[in-house]
Amino acid sequence: MLDIRVKRSIVFITGTDTGAGKTILTALLAAFLREKGANVAALKPICSGGRGDALLLRKALKNALPLDEINPWHFREPIAPLLAARRERKKISLADVVAHARRTSKKFPIVLVEGAGGLLSPLGENFDSRDLIKVLGAIPIIVSPNRLGAINQTLLTLDALPKPLAQRAKIVLNSVDSANAARVGNLKLLGEFVGHNRIHILPHLTQPNDLEGSLQNENVRRTFRKLAADFV
Repeated sequence: MLDIRVKRSIVFITGTDTGAGKTILTALLAAFLREKGANVAALKPICSGGRGDALLLRKALKNALPLDEINPWHFREPIAPLLAARRERKKISLADVVAHARRTSKKFPIVLVEGAGGLLSPLGENFDSRDLIKVLGAIPIIVSPNRLGAINQTLLTLDALPKPLAQRAKIVLNSVDSANAARVGNLKLLGEFVGHNRIHILPHLTQPNDLEGSLQNENVRRTFRKLAADFV
């Protein structure tokens, strides 16, 4: 059983690129923590091109938060949120997003915040996920598809973070398919650069949106036990 009373945490889930698996990771982590008795919130503050990601987080939370609190800023076009907001003549400020996350953290000891796109993808006027991580003092989790190119993309993302945050960052290699020649080599080689204890493997999921079914997989549960122990 996790000791969920230890401390309050804001955890920021970013990715090496769009489509890396941030939402699945965030939803499964939220569902796992809830199952363990944690009072956890999961936010996708900004999204564009539909609210499917936010709806999955609401499902993971068993409707503990309204959709508009999980996802206050959303835009129609499936493009970078900054561009989508401009096309609707709207603006998102860093201060507003930070204030929303901090309000949520007053009600929930653990707050998971999912970014949009990669670490440096522009989210609003003059800010990106890196800025949010810095201002919130969040623990970064970097999700990378476990395939050829993962080492370069992960190291670039770590290098873009300020050193103290990069040293705190956890890495999740997302097994995007069931057979990939690069998968085992990525884990071993990346561990030489960042330390094996910081790297976690999300097994291949045939039905990733089936949160309860995925969490019945013992390999998945083992991953989340190790990952969650880093911040609860």
